Amino acid sequence: MRIPVTLAFIVLGLFLFSGIHSQSRRLERAERAYSAGEYYEAIGLYRDAYSAVNDRDLRTEIVFRIAKCYMKVSDSRQSEGWFSRAVSRNYKDPEVYRYFGDALKMNEKYQEAIEQYRIYQELVPDDPRGRIGIESSELAMHWMENPGPYEITEAGFFNSRESDYSPAFASRDHAHVYFTSARKGRGNDRHGVTGEYFADIYESRRDRQGQWSAPSPLEGINSEFDEGTPSLNLKHTVMYFTSCKAVRKKSNGCQVYQTRRSGEQWGRPELIDLAPDTLIAAHPAISPDELTLYFVSDMPGGAGSKDIWKVTRSNPNSSWGVPVNLGPEINTPGDEVFPYVHPDGTLYFSSNGHPGMGGLDIFKATKTDDGSWNVENMGYPLNSPADDFGIVFEDKTVRGFFSSNRGRHNVDNIFSFYLPPLVFNAEGRVKDIDSEEFIAGSTVMMVGSDGTLLEVNTGAEGRFRFMLRPEADYVFIASKEGYLTDKKGITTRGHDRSKDFSVMIGIQSHEKPIELPNILYDFARWDLRPESMAALDGLVETLNNNPKITIELASHTDSRGGAAHNMELSQRRAQSVVDYLIDNGIAAGRLVAAGYGKSRPRVVDERLSSAFSFLPAGTALSEEFIEGLPSEEQREIAHQINRRTEFEVLSTDFE
Repeated sequence: MRIPVTLAFIVLGLFLFSGIHSQSRRLERAERAYSAGEYYEAIGLYRDAYSAVNDRDLRTEIVFRIAKCYMKVSDSRQSEGWFSRAVSRNYKDPEVYRYFGDALKMNEKYQEAIEQYRIYQELVPDDPRGRIGIESSELAMHWMENPGPYEITEAGFFNSRESDYSPAFASRDHAHVYFTSARKGRGNDRHGVTGEYFADIYESRRDRQGQWSAPSPLEGINSEFDEGTPSLNLKHTVMYFTSCKAVRKKSNGCQVYQTRRSGEQWGRPELIDLAPDTLIAAHPAISPDELTLYFVSDMPGGAGSKDIWKVTRSNPNSSWGVPVNLGPEINTPGDEVFPYVHPDGTLYFSSNGHPGMGGLDIFKATKTDDGSWNVENMGYPLNSPADDFGIVFEDKTVRGFFSSNRGRHNVDNIFSFYLPPLVFNAEGRVKDIDSEEFIAGSTVMMVGSDGTLLEVNTGAEGRFRFMLRPEADYVFIASKEGYLTDKKGITTRGHDRSKDFSVMIGIQSHEKPIELPNILYDFARWDLRPESMAALDGLVETLNNNPKITIELASHTDSRGGAAHNMELSQRRAQSVVDYLIDNGIAAGRLVAAGYGKSRPRVVDERLSSAFSFLPAGTALSEEFIEGLPSEEQREIAHQINRRTEFEVLSTDFE
């Protein structure tokens, strides 16, 4: 993570090399810079010291330190190369494989990163970061293959050659923006941590033509040191920000300040006492009700080097309480930074400890009914293999700005994001089930769970089209005189991308008997088999879709056996179907059972003739015809076709 991104977060360390004072003065200076968090300056000093050191192990340690410095300033390309050198020199600490994996992941080399994480996992099985690294790499590949619907554009009107990040809206119409910038400001001094100028808060305004003004420093707030990461209340009358004081270019800790607007001017900044001045307190984020202030700190009691904490108060004029860590659902052994509270109360933050795509990823955290946090990665393309952080939303739309060093590695830019409104359409056709021809002039009614009730007539080729709304269920009911009404349902619930749904509704003519497939009985029995009951459920649905029809249930046998026996058997079978329908809620007055035995042989239609070439269309499958077929197999097929259950519509005016 970039240090300007973290506003010069400094964690004071100890010299790790024993006998440091016996080594070269160059190495001694490099160690002092590294321990003070001045990673940019330490890179050059370590590289100079490398040539002055003869000990192989010490040289390997320097290589590792250079790699970590490049990682700290978010130069993943350089860090990958130096971590690779450290691995090839057999650096003894297993963490080199985890760091190497992190650098590869930030450079979008996910398969290679997985290999390094697996090595680390084998060497340090108790550390979850190996497993999380593997999981993150696999998720990143999946997200990039299945990008989300966000539209991302670089906000070039804010950006400079230096780092620009952490935007905040400064007006209710979202036409006034504050942001942090490391562009050249009050002095020529460059930060030893990053090599960039000290950061200031800048502002820009959008005119009526939608053009943003050239950014300018915010008056009355900036100093010769680091200021940034502004957060404003909903009225835009109080601003919280971070200031990192320094003495002789050495950081002396970061603190959170607040200032109140008086007219167009901000008042004198006031320190909010959140942590000792030797520790970090930064990245403030005020809640919509102004009763909770989130911030980032490295104070004791956290889960990692930088955690998100909060303080609360009873009313906007009272004092802040004791800092409380947000706990392990939010904080990890990695860094959790840049909190932001949406006007609807949702917490957003960035982390390199939760499973993510590379460096820092933006996460969304919502409270569940039991008070726990549900944390969700915002996915690609809002996140990337680089650092993504500092998000801010407009109040009522999924639109805003965020920061990222994608494309420039060690320089942060501001990007705009926009989630286009979801657009759903249903495009469908109505066709004849038997002929498969499309039916013009049929009626299609759309009934929606959102209260929608629309009706259209199909045009040429049976086409219809409806517009749908998000998070709703719809039923399309197709009808036409002489046909059974049928319906199809779709839902837009759970869809986070615009979509055109395809709906095909087949309706069936009731001007002739309609066969019920898969109505099966045991030999010489009339009890319905389980598979027959499943098939009849479709008829129950048809009758419910067509509540005014009455039907005759007709059962037919083949020509084998006595006529009287077959007649009785078929009547009992037809009655068993009627009984099943009555048991499933169909009115008895709509049903007539009729057994025809072998008296009505099936007449071959075009569909049957196409399936069985030995059966000419228009032929009645009489006993004489069947006995004249040349093979036993053909005769059995014909008998099977005759054994059928079908229904015929008797009337369409049942009340």
